[in-house]
Amino acid sequence: MKAKQLIDGASYGPDALSAVGKAFDAAWAEIAGNFGNDRSEIEAARLRLARAMLSIADEDSRDVDVLKKAALERMALDYRLRGDERRSS
Repeated sequence: MKAKQLIDGASYGPDALSAVGKAFDAAWAEIAGNFGNDRSEIEAARLRLARAMLSIADEDSRDVDVLKKAALERMALDYRLRGDERRSS
């Protein structure tokens, strides 16, 4: 539950924080099945999603669908970049 703590502790007003939390939950519901049953792998993925969500959110964030889509895109980009780094090492 570290991911939810990260989201809940963000420095946004109540409306933005609510939207970010809902977007996180919706995004996780969409991708959760991709991470198997290993608790540590699930928690790591949730933390990556939370970081992605917070990297694109701001105080004016209110649209849950826009936040969800942008965070999932950011997370996918981060995965691609990590893969590229591994291949070039």
